[in-house]
Amino acid sequence: QDIPMMANIPNLVYLAPTTKEEYLAMLDWSIEQKEHPVAIRLPGGAMISDGKKVTKDFSKLNRYEVTKKGSKVALIGLGTFYSLAEQAAEDLQNEGIDATVINPYYITGVDEELLENLKKDHDVVVTLEDGILDGGFGEKIARFYGDSDVKVLNFGLKKEFLDRYDVDAVLKENHLTAEQIVDDVLSIL
Repeated sequence: QDIPMMANIPNLVYLAPTTKEEYLAMLDWSIEQKEHPVAIRLPGGAMISDGKKVTKDFSKLNRYEVTKKGSKVALIGLGTFYSLAEQAAEDLQNEGIDATVINPYYITGVDEELLENLKKDHDVVVTLEDGILDGGFGEKIARFYGDSDVKVLNFGLKKEFLDRYDVDAVLKENHLTAEQIVDDVLSIL
């Protein structure tokens, strides 16, 4: 529920790291700069460490990063669901589709230039977020493509209160496994 609540506060920069290294780089930038209030979304579970040095300039707001360039399908994996985007891209590769994978970093803003460029050679844009879909990150992307020919699939959680739940069961129930995502993408291509 934090994304719908936080992502629409004016002037706030809300960031979603995918690794420990990204988190520390975001934290350093947020402390050093004085232009914006900054919030950083931490995962509920373990945070992975990939050992990669982060060189991104976070002061260039709302600039997503294409980590794998493909065509036809683009997968935008927010924060902890970036690895799910990578897995879905691998599975799509087995189906003969070389998908683009994107790390958006910014929950609060839309990289209009990047999203506009995807229109040239992509038919489907998929968003993956570890949060409620209603008012969430994916809705911002869907709104951007609203009057275009690009189809958008938003994957996230339905609006409900969860108490003492099985993570794998919740993910499967919300179509948040790589296999389900690939099936849904293939069904609309």
